[in-house]
Amino acid sequence: MNVLVLNCGSSSVKFQLIDPARRDPLGKGIVERVGKKDALLTYQALGKKEVKEARDISNHDVAVRNALALLVDPERGVIKDLSAIGAVGHRVVHAGEAYQDSVLIDQKVIETIRACEKFAPLHNPHNLRGIEVALELLPGVPQVAVFDTAFHQKMPPEAYMYGLPMSAYRKHGIRRYGFHGTSHKYVATEAARRVRRPIEKLRIVTCHLGNGCSIAAVKHGVSVETSMGFTPLEGLVMGTRCGDLDPAIVTHLMEAEGLSAQQVNTLLNNKSGLLGISGVSNDMRELERAAESGNGDARLAIDVFCHRVRKYVGAYAAVMGGLDVLVFTGGIGENQASVREKVCEGLRFLGIRIARAKNARHASNIGNGRTRVMVIHTNEELAIAQDTRRVLRGEREAPEVAPKRRRRG
Repeated sequence: MNVLVLNCGSSSVKFQLIDPARRDPLGKGIVERVGKKDALLTYQALGKKEVKEARDISNHDVAVRNALALLVDPERGVIKDLSAIGAVGHRVVHAGEAYQDSVLIDQKVIETIRACEKFAPLHNPHNLRGIEVALELLPGVPQVAVFDTAFHQKMPPEAYMYGLPMSAYRKHGIRRYGFHGTSHKYVATEAARRVRRPIEKLRIVTCHLGNGCSIAAVKHGVSVETSMGFTPLEGLVMGTRCGDLDPAIVTHLMEAEGLSAQQVNTLLNNKSGLLGISGVSNDMRELERAAESGNGDARLAIDVFCHRVRKYVGAYAAVMGGLDVLVFTGGIGENQASVREKVCEGLRFLGIRIARAKNARHASNIGNGRTRVMVIHTNEELAIAQDTRRVLRGEREAPEVAPKRRRRG
């Protein structure tokens, strides 16, 4: 069964046509600058050259239509007609507490995604628009929502509750939700496969390190802790996000600098993190070059980043009562050997030792200690396709036993 995977953002539409039994997509692409007359469409069919074209793409409807047209194009396409698409899997950022797993889309699911726009106003509306367009263009084709938050919905209450009055949770749903769930689930499952042990018997820390960063503690296949919280701002220092912060700093900055709520939100999300500390860039590669040239602030930004990751690894090992596998993924996690090595400094007490030669060539297994240290390329699109197939087959997600959760109300 071919699954069309759609990831609709505010100004982009990513798409892949995947047979979940294969690892390489039959065709993939991205439409950037949606809403512009000079939108950029990049597309590549399996075994063929990549093509890039500027097109007038006024909205997400036109973007998805262009994607489908390419997939069935007589010369550049990969399927004869749209009837070869057996299902559509949608990446959706937020489902609140409604779903612990991916789900077949119906009107109730659509209403839930819309209700969760208050939690993810920059993502859910566009995810929902992609669903509406796909339902219109592919009538009768089953569609599945795969939520970023779902994997973390099995966390116990002591992990997801904040130290706020219970009314904040009961009235407004303020709690830790976590994000990057599809990636954390995929690499944890892949790590278990590579070490040839059941995931139900492993304690895994997964580090998704890119421009956005998060860490998850995956105990026996269940996410029991994760660094991102009510929003993707909490946790690690990221490309432009500050991560963990004393809440009083927010009100202090608002008073001291005369900032509005919107201005301080922009400061914390878009002008902080690696960019804010270094004053150079949010790109780790550029920071390493600047640090090698003697830029002290760039070096400090790298040190702060690695220190925060290391701190979370140790904390999550404590939460799980030990650690069997440490996984690095994401743009930084997969490609920056120096970051991986620095993160692992001082973690020998957890059985973590880096094999420098393997690390330098980005090998899959880069450790030579008791705890396995792995580099795994995340593949969220494949994970979405596999989840879509599983949901349509009526297969339950394993493991089935989850920690007892507190009910709201």
